[in-house]
Amino acid sequence: MVEGSGGGTPQSQTLDRGLRILEHLAAVGVPQPIAEIGAALDLHRSITYRLLRTLEDHQLVERDPAGHYRLGLGMLGLARGVRTDLQSAALPRLDALVAELRMTAFLVVRAGDEAVTVSSVEPHDSPAHVVYRPGIRHPVDRGAPGLALLMPEAASPDDREALREARRVGWAGSHGEVIPGVRSIAAPVLGPDGGARAALAVVFVDEGADTERIGRAVVRSAQQVGAALS
Repeated sequence: MVEGSGGGTPQSQTLDRGLRILEHLAAVGVPQPIAEIGAALDLHRSITYRLLRTLEDHQLVERDPAGHYRLGLGMLGLARGVRTDLQSAALPRLDALVAELRMTAFLVVRAGDEAVTVSSVEPHDSPAHVVYRPGIRHPVDRGAPGLALLMPEAASPDDREALREARRVGWAGSHGEVIPGVRSIAAPVLGPDGGARAALAVVFVDEGADTERIGRAVVRSAQQVGAALS
């Protein structure tokens, strides 16, 4: 879970705790009871309850019939203003990737030392697929999307072999680095300056999948998003 950006005591402990609850619910992706939320964040039940009620008042969380909490519809309103040009350019390519590969496709941006999913599209006609929702975050040096964000940077002797390989072939791949048993392939979306504006990625579990074909498709889509942003 993300700590304060300065690494010290947050200026507002209450705000920090509320934000960590939202991050936790986004990461787990399923409704959770108060006790589990509090345990995950090391918060007393009464504190967790007060924070959740405040977030619920602002529609940032909601309760299901069992009384478990999940992210609320208010999050959608907040998300609309986040890098809208990038998301607007990426959405048609995410839809096309899903149609072509029948895999969940998503858009990732960098936030400090983390890779954060901001948009995702799931297939509707696939017998099985990986659920990968907006809000998921992980270290930028782990997982194919994170590696893709690092690909345009200057090479360093400390680079992982996986990053070196990604630069060689043009796309990044990973297995089980973010979600156990799940594979991912990603490519950077480049801005006019050659830096990574984002990464386009897909996730799947099929060990026999044609990774070369998937990689080419993701690279092509990432290039198209980059061209739309130029």
